[in-house]
Amino acid sequence: MKREQAETIALQSLGWLVGNDELCPIFLGSTGASVDDLKAQANEPEFLASVLEFITMDDQWVVSLCDTFGWPYETPLQARYALPGAQNVHWT
Repeated sequence: MKREQAETIALQSLGWLVGNDELCPIFLGSTGASVDDLKAQANEPEFLASVLEFITMDDQWVVSLCDTFGWPYETPLQARYALPGAQNVHWT
């Protein structure tokens, strides 16, 4: 996946996350981000990567996101790998 496509997927994921009244506060609490941060950093690839990292922590969140957009379930993780910082992800 190309970085531009990954950024588009991440932006769509951010919109989905912001529209989720239950999940958005969890994201804000776990990242320490504010609503103003969401607006200010929405175009930063590193921030978008953090959105995808958060969503991919839970299979149900991935399923809900992907079902909303009609994406294959591997799309958020593939997009995450195309954004900065993926080389630092280590699964142990």
